[in-house]
Amino acid sequence: MDVARINCAHDDATAWKAMARLVRRAAKRAQRDIQILMDLGGPKIRTGAIAPRAPVLKLKPVRDELGFAVQAARLRLVHAGAAPALPDADAQVVVDPDWLARLRVGTQIHLSDARGKKRRWLVVTSNADGVVAECLETCYLTPDTALTCKSPRGHKLHTVYPEGIPALPGALRLHPGDRVQLGAEAPEHAEAGNGAIPRIPCTLPQVFGQVRVGERVWFDDGRIGGVVRRASSRALEVEIVQARAGGEQLMADKGINFPDSQLALPALTDKDLEDLQTVAQIADLVGLSFAQQPDDVDQLLQVLQSLRATQVGVILKIETLQGFENLPELLLAAMAAPCAGVMIARGDLAVECGYERLAEVQEEMLWCAEAAHMPVIWATQVLETLAKTGVPSRAEISDASMGARAECVMLNKGPYIAEAIHMLDDILRRMAGHQTKKTPLLRALRAWEPDDAA
Repeated sequence: MDVARINCAHDDATAWKAMARLVRRAAKRAQRDIQILMDLGGPKIRTGAIAPRAPVLKLKPVRDELGFAVQAARLRLVHAGAAPALPDADAQVVVDPDWLARLRVGTQIHLSDARGKKRRWLVVTSNADGVVAECLETCYLTPDTALTCKSPRGHKLHTVYPEGIPALPGALRLHPGDRVQLGAEAPEHAEAGNGAIPRIPCTLPQVFGQVRVGERVWFDDGRIGGVVRRASSRALEVEIVQARAGGEQLMADKGINFPDSQLALPALTDKDLEDLQTVAQIADLVGLSFAQQPDDVDQLLQVLQSLRATQVGVILKIETLQGFENLPELLLAAMAAPCAGVMIARGDLAVECGYERLAEVQEEMLWCAEAAHMPVIWATQVLETLAKTGVPSRAEISDASMGARAECVMLNKGPYIAEAIHMLDDILRRMAGHQTKKTPLLRALRAWEPDDAA
């Protein structure tokens, strides 16, 4: 690892400083020079808050390939003053303390879940805070689900209702042919297809006046596609033209892309200007998100100069079609920084230019950056399946090997990130003998040489 990336779209200055301290401390122990890259959030267009759905808690057992339950679902039932949830159950609910006191190991809790399915839970452990119960069948709990246990003699029934079940995150299920309205207003809880057009708030409604009828809109990294049918300075009406047959769920804080629209967005938002105060204190590099025009780079350099942080290098994050088209001019502008580089941010870039064209676009960016003697960061979803699940896909191994032509390859977080780093290091070392930048080395192949010991 050579660079630690801190994403300013999440957390705050206190957390960022703590991250930087931990990185510096670990780097010192490992005797490595690790740079801190802080990515500015930039003018990212996202869906705003969507009204939450009803509170429902789904609990299901682990089943084998034949559908038999091999591990029961576990529910922790506690009183209101209990300690924070422990990792000994799948979920936790709050119940009346007097009812809870009646439960013992071996007590059975009876209920009809949200679907009317009769379920039986068995108390398996107990402590001062509550109990843990198990069930071998899938169960849906709501605040209206009655939980019943019998008295020790088995005659009298005691019933309570669970509390503390969180509401499901707001979501709209969209199908081809549905229409949605993008606006700045607070969302209404309405499902597409019931006669009313659901409204979805947009984090940057000032773009509405720059979007025209007939232009495309993509949601959630290209999972849902639409076309603008009506446009005004206050709202856009979008017809969904691409989604799975069964529909796709659109949730809050998902990206919105307008690949056909010429959007004049500020290079630095008010939040970016505030975040740069922290960048000037702790960062070695700053990532300029959604870099589109040379003026964007000039503005960033001016702010860094005013903060007396001229030593901070600049990374151009190319994630829009306009940024790709203006790449040569952006490279020239970035050369005014003490050091500079380019990040091929393939997530938004794939949506903007079209997935079918991404391979060509990233190839041209590598060539252009090499001509400018500018280092490149190969980013987005590299070995993502491995980092998240521990098992890589075949396609992402080939994708990671392509990253050998860049100077740096970026990995995202995941529970198996250490394994992903080891595998990436191995892949890049092997590929370094075959390729340097865009030039094949044509080294002698030794895979089929006879074994000397034979």
